[in-house]
Amino acid sequence: MSVVLGSGEYTYCAHDGQWGDLPEGWELIDVAGVAVDDQDRAFVFNRGAHPVIVLDRDGRFLDSWGEEIFTRPHGIHRGPDGNLYLTDEGDHTVRTCTPEGQVLLEIGVAGRPASFMSGEPFHRCTHTALSPSGDIYVSDGYGNARIHKYAPDGRHLFSWGASGVGEGEFSLPHNIACDADGWVYVADRENHRIQIFDGDGRFETQWHAVHRPSAFHLTSGPDPLCYVGEIGTPLDFQRGAPNLGPRVSIFTPGGELRARLGREPNLGTGAGQFISPHGLCVDSRGDIYVGEVSHTGWPNVFGPDRPRPQPLRALQKLVKKEPS
Repeated sequence: MSVVLGSGEYTYCAHDGQWGDLPEGWELIDVAGVAVDDQDRAFVFNRGAHPVIVLDRDGRFLDSWGEEIFTRPHGIHRGPDGNLYLTDEGDHTVRTCTPEGQVLLEIGVAGRPASFMSGEPFHRCTHTALSPSGDIYVSDGYGNARIHKYAPDGRHLFSWGASGVGEGEFSLPHNIACDADGWVYVADRENHRIQIFDGDGRFETQWHAVHRPSAFHLTSGPDPLCYVGEIGTPLDFQRGAPNLGPRVSIFTPGGELRARLGREPNLGTGAGQFISPHGLCVDSRGDIYVGEVSHTGWPNVFGPDRPRPQPLRALQKLVKKEPS
C-alpha cells in the first residue's frame, strides 16, 4: 500500500513496510538518526547489532560499521567535508568518523557522565551541529539543559543554558542545527518550541506551533527549510488525540508552517503513519528519510500491554512528488 501526503510542492508518497534491504537476519532497532551524503547514500544510526548501516538511494545494503564503538546511538550529522558526527547518549560522547567508520575525534569520556544537571559536558548528550567555520555545537541532553560549543579540534570553548522555560533555558534540548549565517536552532523538546541563538549563545528568537520537536533537519541553499519530527504525547489520556502528532512538519527558518505530513490517524505503523520520528534528513531530490525509535516509543504511545509487531518498522522514506 502507498499513500500520498501533503499537497502542492510539499507532496510525498509513503509506502508500507520498512525502507531498505538488509542482509538476512539483520534488523533495524530504533533508528535514532539518519544522514545522507552527496551520492544520496543513507547512513542509518540505529540501536541494533550493527549501529551504522549504509544504504544506497534505492535502499540496497552497502556497508556497516560501529559494532565495537557505540553504546546507545542518538544523533548523526554529516559535515561539509563528508565526515560524520555521531552522538552516543549511552556513553556520553560525540565522535567524528569517516564515512568508512574510522574514528577521528572523540569528545567526552566514554562511560563517565557529568553530574545530573551540572551544566558540565556531557550527561546523555543528544545531537551535534557545525557552524560555518567548523565549530561543533552539542545539545546536552537528557541529564542536562545545556548547549556546548567546541573548536574543530575538540577544545571546549563555552556553554550556555539552564533548566527552565524562559529564554535560553531548556527542557530536554533534543536536537540542534546551524544555518549559513551561524545562527543555532535548538529543538527544545519538552518546552514545545524551537529556540534560535547567535553563535555566541545569545537568544535571538523562538517559535512554537510544534508538539515535542524531536527530529530536526535544516537544509542549505538560498531558501532553507526546517523539517521537524514531532512525537506524540506520552500521556495515557491523550493517546490518539488529533493534531498533536506524531508527524513530520516543514517550516521556514522563521517558523512559518509550510506542510504537515502524516496520514490520519497519524499514530500507527502503516504507510505515512508514525510512532516516534526521532531523526530525519533530506536528500538531493527532496526525499525525506525518517528514522523512528519505534521499539522504545511503542509502550509510550500504545500502552505497555499491546504487543509489538515483529519486525517493527524503524525507517521510512517519503518520496517527493512533482506537483501535477
